[in-house]
Amino acid sequence: MSLAGRIALVTGTAGGIGKGVALSVAAAGAHVFCADLCDPSETVKEIMAAGGKAEGLQFDVGSSAGWLEAMQTTKRVGTVTLLANVAGVTPGAGGSSSDTVLNLEENEWNHIISTNLKSVWLGMKAVIPGMKAQGGGRIVNTSSMAALRGMPGMAAYAASKGGIKSLTQQAAAEYAHDNILINVVAPGMILTPVKFHDIPKFQAKAAQMQLIGRLGEPSEVGALFVFLFGEGSFFTGHTFAADGGWSIKA
Repeated sequence: MSLAGRIALVTGTAGGIGKGVALSVAAAGAHVFCADLCDPSETVKEIMAAGGKAEGLQFDVGSSAGWLEAMQTTKRVGTVTLLANVAGVTPGAGGSSSDTVLNLEENEWNHIISTNLKSVWLGMKAVIPGMKAQGGGRIVNTSSMAALRGMPGMAAYAASKGGIKSLTQQAAAEYAHDNILINVVAPGMILTPVKFHDIPKFQAKAAQMQLIGRLGEPSEVGALFVFLFGEGSFFTGHTFAADGGWSIKA
């Protein structure tokens, strides 16, 4: 389904899954605002080189002031009716090397919760009024398999991603009568530029966890976002696992 004429805002687009989502949504015809705390200009250039429409937004997704400024920018083009909340940080991003209940530092907890969970609330709060005025919209929030399975070393991360799932269900119930459909994508092991001490060893081990025997690509997650933004007209409040069958493996 074509997304031509639609305006989308995608967070976390400087790389990884967010970039994959932005590229996929742009390829489907939407005008994409690529948001990130880091410079998203390379993603914007890639979209435009492929004949798509894109603009960059550089702000902290955990900041209400950042979202307010972003909305001032997007309204020059039109109303955002597609929102992909992808931005997130993993354990260690705020300085702590161990994301456990006992070892986690308070500043690390706050950083992960703000970037992963608070940002989803702020993003929905920013775009839903415009969606209501336009007669509807679509929102896809990004959780993780860590929200659905117990995984050591992911206390704050799992809490933030589990919160996204619950918040999405509540918002889906709240705004369904406004024709706003809100869903969750929970990626499994996706091939992204995350830093590991031994990349080949990690990739081989992670691939063994998938029923299909390989890691996912950001573009494959992006395709699911495009479906939920387009043809997925009978889905709201659901969590879709993009995990190569990992979650059902015995």
